[in-house]
This record gives sequence, C-alpha cells and structure tokens, in this order.
Amino acid sequence: MATTNDLKNGMVLKLDGQLWQVMWFQHHKPGKGGAVVRTKIRNIGSGKTVDKTFNADVKVEIASVDKRTMQYLYNDGTSYIFMDTGTYDQLEVAPEIVGGAKDFMLENQEAIVATNEGRVLYIELPASVELEVTYTEPGLQGDRSTGGTKPATVETGAQVSVPLFITTGERIKVDTRDSSYLGRVSS
Repeated sequence: MATTNDLKNGMVLKLDGQLWQVMWFQHHKPGKGGAVVRTKIRNIGSGKTVDKTFNADVKVEIASVDKRTMQYLYNDGTSYIFMDTGTYDQLEVAPEIVGGAKDFMLENQEAIVATNEGRVLYIELPASVELEVTYTEPGLQGDRSTGGTKPATVETGAQVSVPLFITTGERIKVDTRDSSYLGRVSS
C-alpha cells in the first residue's frame, strides 16, 4: 500500500480488482479545501485511458510488477516471441499486448517486458530506435505544402514523417513514443 502522494509515471495500481498504469499525475492544491492528485491512468487490460482525481494521502494498492529486459526473437504469425537473456526462457506475447510497439521492434532487439503474477502486462521499448528507410518518394525542393516533410516507410513497415532530404536506404532515429523523426544516424 502507498498513498496518492507517492504516485509516479509508469506505476501500476490495483483499483477495483483491475490494473491501471499511471500515465500522468499532478498534485493540486486549490485555494479552498484539501489537496488532490489528478491522474491520467490507462487500464492495462482494455487500454482505455481515464482521468481520475484522488484526495491527497488516500491509500492506493500498488501492483507488484516484474520488469525484465528480454530480447525480441520473432513473430510466429500468432504471437511475438521474447527470450529472457539471463535464463534463455522463451515467452509468447499476444499481439494485443504488444500493440503499437510492433512498429518499432526489430529481431534481436531488447525490450522491457512487464509481468504481474505471470501475466504479461505491456512491452516497453527504448525511447528511440534506429531504423532504415526502405521507401520514400524523392523530396521536391519547392514543395512546402506539408511543412517540409514526407511519409517514409521504415524496415518494420511503419510510416514515419521525415524531412524532404531523407532518401531510401538512410538510417534514421525514431521516437518510439510518438513515431516522430529525431534525426539521421551517421554511419
């Protein structure tokens, strides 16, 4: 048990028998009345995000989450296979749990797999990954209707908006949280 004053981003709470991950929180002291903690929490089972306000110093149950660094091996068509690098145990993860992380996962890449009582909760990728651009249209120097960006397909099949000067075959750095272009990777 902990209080709402101890909340941190990424923490997993057990509320009404369900697991909720804290996406954002803010302590707020209005001019009149007691302090409150505003949160944005995501239901780990359904993926639904809700805003919830707690009174300060209210006890909440923290779920025990085991986070392990695992290596992504391959997708067998029905699930994603991860391997614990310490014990070499393999773990099958359903596509619903992997979610949008699949757009940035390459074989043999490391990721953090979070579990609770043997059940996989979510996959956490590094903040950025380096990917090769497999296809993009040539950028026209005078075309600025799109703010100087164009769509590009990377080696995982995901679409990323890149500047006009990026060409097919270049390696780029991509933010895994919002699919944004971060820069070229010099070889």
